[in-house]
Amino acid sequence: MSSFTITDSATFTITHARHMGAKVAADLKRIQRLYGSISDELIAGYEAELIEYIKAGYVDTVTYGFQINDQWIEPTLRYTARELNGYDVSDDDPGKVRPGADVIGARFTSYLTYSSKWSNASQAEKDSFKGRLPFSRGTGSEPTIRGYMLNDKTYSAGGRSLSRSSVRSF
Repeated sequence: MSSFTITDSATFTITHARHMGAKVAADLKRIQRLYGSISDELIAGYEAELIEYIKAGYVDTVTYGFQINDQWIEPTLRYTARELNGYDVSDDDPGKVRPGADVIGARFTSYLTYSSKWSNASQAEKDSFKGRLPFSRGTGSEPTIRGYMLNDKTYSAGGRSLSRSSVRSF
């Protein structure tokens, strides 16, 4: 009887980060087509920012969508970063943003939370990283959700993934 071992190793690269960032940008373009309120320039900035955060491993969650009274409403998308640790996860196609939500009186915005890797970085590392970003984020409390979150897509590459959840109305 013979035995053998297979070792699989993945190195996460900027190409992997761009792959996932492009899928998020495609989701944002779909929101733009259905609801307006977001420019091509802002989508490009969000994509560039997310690519940097994914590559560095500094993002925990990032949410893009519409708010009324500090509550996320439909259509809002939240992406949660994960290390796959050898697990195989699907790499879905972007899209399937539901049309027809009422966004009258809502504003489009984004909210990002940092990973534990960010918390462990030195101030000099954080300052250097933020200097590479297309814009600066402010601070504030995370908005609540009007409705519930539904996990609906996963984007993955190079041993990392972004799980997408969409706000749904009750």
